[in-house]
Amino acid sequence: MTLALAGSTPGSAVPGGREPVQSRPKVAYLTSRFPKLTETFVLYEMQAVEAEGARIELYPLQYERGTKMHPEAVPWLARGHFEPWISWPILRSNLDVLARRPLRYLTTLLRVAWHTRGSARYFVGGLTFFPKAVHFARLMTADGVDHVHAHFASHPAAVAWIIHRLSGIPYSFTAHGSDLHRDRWMLAQKVAGAAFVVTISNYNRQVILDECGSAAEGKVTVIHCGVDTEAFQPNGAAGERRGRAPRILCIGTLHEVKGQGYLIQACQRLAERGVAFECHLVGDGPDRRDLMRQAARAGIEDRVRFLGQLTQQEVREALREADVVAAPSVPTRDGRREGIPVALMEAMASGLPVVASRISGIPELVGEDETGFLVGPRDVEALAGALERLARDEGLRRRLGAAGRAKVEREFDLRQNAATLMGRFRGQVQG
Repeated sequence: MTLALAGSTPGSAVPGGREPVQSRPKVAYLTSRFPKLTETFVLYEMQAVEAEGARIELYPLQYERGTKMHPEAVPWLARGHFEPWISWPILRSNLDVLARRPLRYLTTLLRVAWHTRGSARYFVGGLTFFPKAVHFARLMTADGVDHVHAHFASHPAAVAWIIHRLSGIPYSFTAHGSDLHRDRWMLAQKVAGAAFVVTISNYNRQVILDECGSAAEGKVTVIHCGVDTEAFQPNGAAGERRGRAPRILCIGTLHEVKGQGYLIQACQRLAERGVAFECHLVGDGPDRRDLMRQAARAGIEDRVRFLGQLTQQEVREALREADVVAAPSVPTRDGRREGIPVALMEAMASGLPVVASRISGIPELVGEDETGFLVGPRDVEALAGALERLARDEGLRRRLGAAGRAKVEREFDLRQNAATLMGRFRGQVQG
C-alpha cells in the first residue's frame, strides 16, 4: 500500500525515440552525505547507472558543507533533494502521514527505537532521521519513484526501510566496510525488508549471512565497486623515466583505519636500509598533525609529503607520477574496517603494483605476488619488506602492474558493474 499523494504518473514513452519510460526505472539514491569528496564511488555509480538508462533522483541525508568538490558533483547539487533536519514541509509530511496511517507511522517509529535501543549512536540517529525519512517517502511517492537504493548499511539503509514501510516503494542497499562491521543494529530488519542487497565483496556477503541467517542467502548479491578504466590508464615506470627515486603513494582519509602510521614506520625502515624512495600521502583527516609529527620524529619529513584532499582528476595525475601504491588498512578498536578500497582499484587500473593489508575483501582484489603483495595488518616489517622489493625491482613492478590492470578490467570495471546493478533495478521494477 502506498501513500495517497498526488503526483505525476510517468508517461508511456520518451520523445525523440529513446527508451520507453517504463523500461527506464526512476531510482532514488539515498546517501549519507553529498557532495563528499571521499565517496567518489557513489557519484560515479550514479552517473554510470544513469548512462545505462535509469532516471536518478538524489536524496542525501545531509549536505556536506565546506568541502572540496569533484567537478562532476556540481550538476547534482541542483538535482539533489536537500532538506534541513526540520522544516514546515517536513512537519506537515509527518502530521499528514500520522493522520492518514497512524498505526503504520507509530509502529514504524517504535520499531526503529526498539531495534536500536542498544546503541546510543543508532538510537539517536534513527529518531533524528525519522522525520526526514517520512518526508522523503511523500516526495518519492509524489515523484513516481520506482525503487530506492541506499549506499551504506547504516543510517541510509534504515531510512530506506522506513520509506518502504510508509510508502511501499521497494528498496535495496549496498553494504561497504565500516557501515557493516562497526554496528549491525537493525541489519536483519533491513535485509528482510529489502528487495535485494548488494555488497562489494564475498567477505561482506558471508558477514551478512552469518548475521541474518540462511534466509538472506537469496537476497544478497556481490557487485564490486568499479572504476572508470578509460579514465585510469597505465603510465609506465614514472620514477625511472624521470630519473628520481621510486614514489610510494597512499590515498585515503588520514584516520586510524587507513593505517598511514604503519606506512610511515615502514618508510623509516626503508630509509635505515638505504632504500631510495619518496612517499606521498593523499587525503586529510583527524590524524594529519600526528602523522606529520611522526614523520618528523623518524627523520624522514623530507621524503614524506602530505598532499591534502585531491579531486578525481588530481588523483589520476598523482597516480601517473607514482610507482607503487600502499593501503596498510587496519581494523580499529571501535569496529571500523575497510571493505575493498577504491583507491586500490584506481591504482591497479593505472597499472601500478600495490601493497595492501590482508583483511576483509581486499584479497579478492589483490592477488599475492600476482597483482601486488598482501601483508598482515600492523605488520610493519612485512610492509617494509614488500615496499623494498618493489622499490628495488622495476621488472617486478611492471609485471604486477600489468596483471593488476587486467584484473580490474575483468572484474572491477565501472560500466560493467553499473550495467549489472541496472539489470537488478530494471528486473525489480518490471517484476
